Amino acid sequence: MRPHRFFPAVLLLLLALSAPVARAQVRGVEHVLVIGCDGMGSLSFTETNAPVMHRLMREGAYTLRARGVMPTSSSPNWASMIMGAGPEQHGVTSNEWMTNLFEIPALETGPEGMFPTIFGVLHAQRPKARIVCIHDWDGFGRLFERSSAELVSWVKGSPNTTEAAVAAIKERKPTFTFVHFDDVDHAGHSFGWKSPTFFKAVDLVDGLIGDLLKAVDDAGMGGSTLVLITADHGGVGTKHGGPTIGELEIPWIIHGPGVARGTVIQEPVNTYDTAATLAYVFGLKPPAVWIGRPVRSAFLHR
Repeated sequence: MRPHRFFPAVLLLLLALSAPVARAQVRGVEHVLVIGCDGMGSLSFTETNAPVMHRLMREGAYTLRARGVMPTSSSPNWASMIMGAGPEQHGVTSNEWMTNLFEIPALETGPEGMFPTIFGVLHAQRPKARIVCIHDWDGFGRLFERSSAELVSWVKGSPNTTEAAVAAIKERKPTFTFVHFDDVDHAGHSFGWKSPTFFKAVDLVDGLIGDLLKAVDDAGMGGSTLVLITADHGGVGTKHGGPTIGELEIPWIIHGPGVARGTVIQEPVNTYDTAATLAYVFGLKPPAVWIGRPVRSAFLHR
């Protein structure tokens, strides 16, 4: 009996329908909130300040010995955080960088002439993911594929940034939210890192982080949201950009479903591991040009 000619087509259809789709690698995570605090290096933490972040550290996993990249300026470090690689790969070497203005070319570019970021990778592999970015520093908005997000908003001042982010969380319930705060960096430049005014700015941002967490709970997302808090760099005196530990060391705090509670992360963490960790959480295939690796020791099942 001659086999039906349509059998191969049916088989291919069944295989396609049964093929795995991108899904969260970390069980229970449906939403991710990343909070990036400009200038809030590890030297920002004392034993008695920042109660919200200290609670997240106790209840989650963290290290205060994560490192940024050189130079310790904003654009190279924000780029490395979301691009999963260093300046040697993505080419963002200064705050003057633009897609058409650079010292060295990126190893690879994709949509909008960008080295691939976690924003673009998430959008490409999970097109229905709702992506939101609210940023306090206007320069952050040029570092990722804006077409990947349904909302990108520059809102000056950390309290105003928080207000806009709270509204977006409650109204949109995003899959991925990135919030950028700038007030700590302003205080460092104006009054000095480790000055009393600087630490007041840290506590201000800590309180605003509490407001974001409340918004997540109010939106009914509390039990399914992974929160990651980090920074681009620290500072020394009233400056940053140099090769000191005070400028290079940054916090890396993660809290939520699947996280190993009460864990002080012992493995080395670099800022470009942030993008790789987010890809791991979302169940995404990272681009071959990324050099970051997931911080697996922060999770229960790895």
